[in-house]
Amino acid sequence: MAKPILLSIVELGGYPDFKDLYEGLGYEVVVIQQMRKALRFLKNTQPSVIVAEFNFQSDFRDRTSSLESMLASIQRYQKTRVIVFYEKEYKHQFEKLEQRFSFDAALTFPISESKLENVLEYSTTSDSS
Repeated sequence: MAKPILLSIVELGGYPDFKDLYEGLGYEVVVIQQMRKALRFLKNTQPSVIVAEFNFQSDFRDRTSSLESMLASIQRYQKTRVIVFYEKEYKHQFEKLEQRFSFDAALTFPISESKLENVLEYSTTSDSS
């Protein structure tokens, strides 16, 4: 039986590599470092979980970040869980995004590995029920 796929989109990084955690929870991990490449990947693959960063970009006229493009493109994937990491200082902009899209979890930096593990374990158990 194939492992569920976890897509980790790490555009800026600057936080621990959680690949060992993801694999320890039974995921096949795909790491992509550019949203444009992630969007291409998502055209042909429906991951079980997507972990991505909210990177506020004030120079965008019609959206707050490239994360919006990804969220719009996966709306057809009803079973894909989405976990978003964001900076507390951009909470106001992130809340605008939350009004338009839903996520399974939003974690603020610094990311607690135990909180992330709890969110992922919940995602795994809710997938199998």
